[in-house]
Amino acid sequence: MSQKQVLLNAFNMNCVGHIHHGMWTHPQDRSVEFNSLSYWTDLARLLERGLFDGMFIADILGVYDVYQQSIELTARESIQLPVNDPLMLVSAMAGVTQHLGFGVTANLSYEAPFPFARRLSTLDHLTQGRIGWNIVTGYLDSAARAMGMKQLLAHDRRYDQADEFLDVSYQLWEGSWQDEALVVDRRRRLYADASKIHPIDHQGEFYQVQGYHLSSPSPQRTPLLFQAGTSERGVRFAARHAECSFVNASTPAAMRQQTRRLRQAAVESGRLADDIRIFMGVGVIVAPGEREAQEKYRSYLEYASPEAGIAHFSSSIGVDLAAFDLDTPIETGETRAIESVSKAYSGWTRRRLLEQHAMGSRYPLIVGNPSQVADALLQWMDEGDIDGFNLTRILNPQSYSDFIDLVVPELQQRGRYKTAYQPGSFRKKLFQQDRLPDRHPAARWRYAAGRR
Repeated sequence: MSQKQVLLNAFNMNCVGHIHHGMWTHPQDRSVEFNSLSYWTDLARLLERGLFDGMFIADILGVYDVYQQSIELTARESIQLPVNDPLMLVSAMAGVTQHLGFGVTANLSYEAPFPFARRLSTLDHLTQGRIGWNIVTGYLDSAARAMGMKQLLAHDRRYDQADEFLDVSYQLWEGSWQDEALVVDRRRRLYADASKIHPIDHQGEFYQVQGYHLSSPSPQRTPLLFQAGTSERGVRFAARHAECSFVNASTPAAMRQQTRRLRQAAVESGRLADDIRIFMGVGVIVAPGEREAQEKYRSYLEYASPEAGIAHFSSSIGVDLAAFDLDTPIETGETRAIESVSKAYSGWTRRRLLEQHAMGSRYPLIVGNPSQVADALLQWMDEGDIDGFNLTRILNPQSYSDFIDLVVPELQQRGRYKTAYQPGSFRKKLFQQDRLPDRHPAARWRYAAGRR
């Protein structure tokens, strides 16, 4: 049985209601303060105290307007609306921490590779190599319309565009500047050697880019790459590009099937099975005693909004769930939304979904004392063949502080969680090297002696 140490990200979003909808109404929740910089810097300090590997910041463009064909419930319950830019938070949080990584979500469907590559290189410099990018292609028609399109591109075409976006980005990050280009010699008045700075010339189906990358090589060059798609096309994309992948399943056995599929796909793409760190999303309610934890859970149920949870879910699958009676099976059919989720829930009823979303979310929930929570997490780890967790916030910051004070010591005592940070970049902490390995497709764009 595996004895891997648990990797841990805090799963958050620059908004009020993220995953566990309705919990913003709890008197101990601070999420309504999300427009305050101190809210984020306090959280970053807390997570670093708990030795979290990273803060993963989700994001969407567009609004959840599928349920009841309106944003009425979305606005009333603050279902990821309002939502602010995740990248803007990083510099402030990096300034009060030394080790915490930051995985930021950015939708490449509405970005241009040339300025976007500069933004992430800038953050990689300012964080000293602690930036990651969660690569998404979007799933909301509302975002496409806001960007001047009639609707989203078809699911697989979005991934075709993503493949090309990554190829352009790799050329900028890995190939435009050689490592030796930056000289910084005051005596010779030579800051950079122009002979070692090269323009890219990409002429593709989606992008035509000619020019020099505007940033000098950052500690990681290419940011740590996250991705979450588990459709057939999404797995092919992850197998080629992703270093960290988010996968969810109903049981550890089902999770192992998913992880084997993903790791095998990586091998078939010329990489190693261990080149991908796999995370699952989970919520934890913990207290010193089991009875106290169960009481806490029951009290939380009074604030959660199952209806807000399935309103969020409606947009995830592109189906207005309000149009179905409680016990009518839901047929999702073809969708341009999240394909893997849509297929998994076809045939469910609205009543069953409301029961599943009792805590305002469909994420797995672990409730118990520290030993019970650790047992459950390690069962997912070992039987599901995953590497760690994206820990959702139920109450912010209490969900994280409870976990740090109660669960982290239990995992450390079992030898399954670090007791100190290793030095280095986000990638080095997870993979023992600052830059992508030579077997990653980005490496083909690197300069080397005598070849290009």
